[in-house]
Amino acid sequence: MIHMEVCANSAASAAEAQKGGAIRVELCANLADGGTTPSYAQIALAKQIPGLAVFPIIRPRGGDFLYSDMEFELMKEEIRICKALNCEGIVSGILTAAGKVDKVRCAELIELAKPMEFSFHRAFDMTSNLEEALEDVIELGAVRILTSGGKASAIEGAAVIERLIRQAGNRITIMPGAGVNAQNIAALISQTGAKEFHASARHKVQSHMAFRNENLSMGNGDDEYSYLLTDAQLVKNLIELANLAE
Repeated sequence: MIHMEVCANSAASAAEAQKGGAIRVELCANLADGGTTPSYAQIALAKQIPGLAVFPIIRPRGGDFLYSDMEFELMKEEIRICKALNCEGIVSGILTAAGKVDKVRCAELIELAKPMEFSFHRAFDMTSNLEEALEDVIELGAVRILTSGGKASAIEGAAVIERLIRQAGNRITIMPGAGVNAQNIAALISQTGAKEFHASARHKVQSHMAFRNENLSMGNGDDEYSYLLTDAQLVKNLIELANLAE
């Protein structure tokens, strides 16, 4: 069986992911920034969805993965909140200025998170040496790594992902993500041998507002009268295609 994790931008998206057959969500806010920690309420409501593992991302801001002391304290407090809400795991990662896995700080986060699982996110793709970073993350005790093989998308990094999976063996799960969709899932399975995948599976929901002020933008710079939501049917189709390909 191929397992599908969905990047959910809200509790509503998490519910759609569960309807489509996802086993787990990476719960995020601010996807335009690559994902930041969601609110307490989003996590709490997502945790009410039966049969779905909730892994909030622990990331205090967009940008790089080199954090100040205050940002590090924020991350630890968010982990405590996730633990109090009985989350199954968290998704996080910290790097040094030299582009290495910050083993000291990551070890502190992993220890604090227990018994929750710890997934290392695509900060991994921003390291200076993926093979070295893989060994560091394994040593730390994370359960999986989300990666595009250091490329813009998983399909572009498929050859690298396949090498990482061979290097990892049974020590950790390597989960391809970034641009995973119905058009490339079969190729990704064939080229990488991965058993878990990470996808967004979102569609644009149009606003029902009758009155529209088209003279300004509240921040997204594009369209104030639509938003992105996970699509249960897209998730279901992706899982079906994946299991047929396997």
